[in-house]
Amino acid sequence: MELRHLHYFVVVAEERHFTRAAERLGIGQPPLSLQIQRLEREIGAQLFRRLSRGVELTEAGLLLLDNARQILAQVERTCADVQRLSRGEIGHLRVGFAGATYFQPLVPAIIRQYRSRHPEVVLSPEQSNTPSLVDGLLEGRVDAAFIRPPIVNTDALEVELLVTEDMLVVLPHSHPLAQSGASVSLSALAAETFILFPRIVGAGLYDAVTSACQRAGFIPILGQEAPQITSIVPMVGAGFGVSIVPRSTSQIRTEEVVYLPIAGDAPTAPISLAWRRHDPSPMVRQFLAVARKMARDWGKARG
Repeated sequence: MELRHLHYFVVVAEERHFTRAAERLGIGQPPLSLQIQRLEREIGAQLFRRLSRGVELTEAGLLLLDNARQILAQVERTCADVQRLSRGEIGHLRVGFAGATYFQPLVPAIIRQYRSRHPEVVLSPEQSNTPSLVDGLLEGRVDAAFIRPPIVNTDALEVELLVTEDMLVVLPHSHPLAQSGASVSLSALAAETFILFPRIVGAGLYDAVTSACQRAGFIPILGQEAPQITSIVPMVGAGFGVSIVPRSTSQIRTEEVVYLPIAGDAPTAPISLAWRRHDPSPMVRQFLAVARKMARDWGKARG
């Protein structure tokens, strides 16, 4: 049974007249009559009673009419959904966030903008570290991820820089340098114990901090490791040591710590967006387009 036959049948049933139905369909009346006869033979039942001034539905025709309308409506909805999916308007997008990247104001701004433009796409967030999110991308468990570069296994991935933020010293509130409120030279922290996260969790930030200390003339004394960036702040507040964190991390507010700018040669914390190199997903393309525009506008607004 062809869908066009059901469509012809519904139009004839609505018009109750073959000539008017043919005009509505834009075909000749004899071919239309022939198609309805073929449909009746295929179904094995008479669908219309021929009258002197038109036709009327038989009981079989009445039953088919309700079902034919449902079938045609479902086909139309399915075609529309497929087209919307191909345009990236519906579906499921899995987005990863590494190393407290969600504290950087640009990142939630991108999410808000994308969701406002594509409200029917289900966006599932996944918080992890950069290496785990890279694995998720490669294995297809994550579609796009905000990561802290650099990364390995880049041949299968595209990585695009979105924003670079400066880093701050975070000190216990009772620390002598915390009382001044002024910029801190890294060399003034040479004798301090540093709280960092394991390098395997975020090699880029780890190396940026340790390299900055070495440029300041010392190798940092490493204390107990924090499981992740967001754990550093409460550990500093508890007196485990001092640290250096991305500026956006200063949104973690507590009376136990003080954030101070770094004087001189300070490390930076870039955030990039990563996705599979040959991913055909229109949702990923749409997400990337939003992220690129937001990043450009963000950069222009900040000079």
